[in-house]
Amino acid sequence: QVRLVESGGGSVQHGGSLRLSCVASGYTMSIYCMGWFRQAPGTEREGVALISRLGTTAYANSVKGRFTISRDNAKNSLSLQMDSLQSEDSSMYYCAAGYDSRRGPWTTTSAYNYWGQGAQVTVAS
Repeated sequence: QVRLVESGGGSVQHGGSLRLSCVASGYTMSIYCMGWFRQAPGTEREGVALISRLGTTAYANSVKGRFTISRDNAKNSLSLQMDSLQSEDSSMYYCAAGYDSRRGPWTTTSAYNYWGQGAQVTVAS
């Protein structure tokens, strides 16, 4: 079993930056890919970024060039640096781990085995 705990959410002005962090504990050796998702009220949870244990990354088109995902395998930690934030980035952000590609592309929520509790990001216009 793997436990994920996010931190770093908050409120920021339009154009500002925030950094989200996620720490994994438990059977972390089983984790190859980790990612970030977000979900605003009344919408479906959507994939934001993914990173493999080797550092290969993927991003949603809406955040390319503004968000950067990174991880520290030694510390079992995952980060999301968010720059040039816009009001449409306001959402609950979730850390996800244990991606199984047999269950769909990386943006498929049901393809992940573990989820954090979420961190709220609010961007004031």
